[in-house]
Amino acid sequence: MTTILVTGGTGTLGRPVTERLREAGHEVRVLSRHSPPYAVDLRRGGPLLDRAVRNVDAIVHCTNIVRGDEEAARVLIEAARRAGVPHLLYISIVGVDRVPLGYYRRKYAVERMIQQSGIDWTLLRATQFHDLVLTLLEGLARPPVMLVPKGVRDQPLDVTEAAARLAELAPGAPAGRVADMGGPHIRTFAELAGAYLRASGKRRRVVGIPLPGKVYRGLRHGGHLAPEQAVGRVTFEEFLAARFGDDRA
Repeated sequence: MTTILVTGGTGTLGRPVTERLREAGHEVRVLSRHSPPYAVDLRRGGPLLDRAVRNVDAIVHCTNIVRGDEEAARVLIEAARRAGVPHLLYISIVGVDRVPLGYYRRKYAVERMIQQSGIDWTLLRATQFHDLVLTLLEGLARPPVMLVPKGVRDQPLDVTEAAARLAELAPGAPAGRVADMGGPHIRTFAELAGAYLRASGKRRRVVGIPLPGKVYRGLRHGGHLAPEQAVGRVTFEEFLAARFGDDRA
């Protein structure tokens, strides 16, 4: 039986990854800050982390610490090397090497750490998940006028589809960087905002505004998109229908 450790295994992505691996018959260890028996803060490590990585066939690294990703990766890599883990699988974001966003730069740094770790690895980059786009739109819809970045598009992907791909890759041999995953459609933020407003029943005026800086320029030029890898099937409207109810989406 294959034993796989999923870091961040109780999170938005880690939970469905864990479910799919278990459905496929694998033994799964879930590592999370508040989930025994492997309740570990990856920024600190410790004996529980060493126990979690011992004798595993692969690690799926789904932990997402906005301001601690690099430190968490360093601690995990050191523990994995000590334990002789044969396969480290990491999910990153399309465009981390093209859009100069601070968060993207940290994800790109983790990619390079894993590639230089001496552990055999697999790297999957995905476009933004529906859940993240929804969270962003909910925040933008708080004022009576909904301001969205003008000319910026996105390609949202359903998290369950990314989870299924990770669950497929984890038991296999390390594959290096595999093909990116993108959502089924590329949409402007104004279009995504309209879909959200219809689904939620809210009424807002949507106004596109230009933004300064290199990050906006990189997003406007589509550095975070994967048009040739539009492999996702679940549309943003279908995601919203499941979240809000079919009667509105």
